[in-house]
Amino acid sequence: MSTTTAAPNGPAPAGSATAARREETPFRRFVSQFAESKLALLGLIVFVLIALAAIFAPWITPQNPYDLAQLDIMDGRLPPGSVSGAGYTYLLGTDDQGRDMFSGILYGLRISLSVGVGSALFAAVVGTTLGLLAAFFGKRTDTVIMRLVDLQLSFPSILVALMILAVLGKGVMNVVFALVLVEWAYYARTVRGTAMVERQREYIEAAECLALPWRRIMFRHLLPNCLPPLIVIATQQVARAIALEATLSFLGLGVPITEPSLGLLIANGYQYMLSGKYWISFYPGIALLVTIVSINLVGDQLRDVLNPRLQK
Repeated sequence: MSTTTAAPNGPAPAGSATAARREETPFRRFVSQFAESKLALLGLIVFVLIALAAIFAPWITPQNPYDLAQLDIMDGRLPPGSVSGAGYTYLLGTDDQGRDMFSGILYGLRISLSVGVGSALFAAVVGTTLGLLAAFFGKRTDTVIMRLVDLQLSFPSILVALMILAVLGKGVMNVVFALVLVEWAYYARTVRGTAMVERQREYIEAAECLALPWRRIMFRHLLPNCLPPLIVIATQQVARAIALEATLSFLGLGVPITEPSLGLLIANGYQYMLSGKYWISFYPGIALLVTIVSINLVGDQLRDVLNPRLQK
């Protein structure tokens, strides 16, 4: 009588694979799907490095480019790699005021990221609330809110922002306020479309039968199911807000000259481009481009991961 034994390297039982899938948490599954794109990982790493460099700019940069006591007009428009009389090495050169371009870029990133993230968050709160109200109550509420959204989206964003800043004037908070008024409609339309589908689900009908308050139904039941598209559009709107802020500052209606901004740095060096002083505008432009591209790469992968229709 002979007995047979399974090979030690044979295929694993089907039950173990099923157990492994059950043990896989949604977060781990999300991370594994996000990591499938090398470009998205690269974009995330680059953006994290940029954000850390902006946060720790006072400890990284050799000078505060907006402290007049640390500036020397004699160091104006020095090419990259020059050494000042005080012993500073200007890796990226200086602008017409003698400010270190490397320091100016990192300080400029602080304002650009603050404006982009801040305006996107405030716009998300306003747009999400209005979108949920339109989907939950419908009828006149939906009609009024959606007509406001259509009116907002019918005008170019840069034109609306320019008109608002022409009235309010320059300032970081004014730029954030203008961008919130420009961006909220995108959130409202996206959330309203998702919430309209969820509004017909059985769990919403059950919550209404239990006479739960409408605020609890909206924010504890509808809102969590609207988060995937909301996260995607928020990521894209951060990049869009940074680009709009740079455009407004370049046109002279964004942040004042006393505040650093990548758009303002590009505008300061634009007049010297033809004279060969390319670095004054070139390096801030590269920093702006890399920041926006890295955010967009992350947003594109989030869209693919969070949207089941786009998954392979």
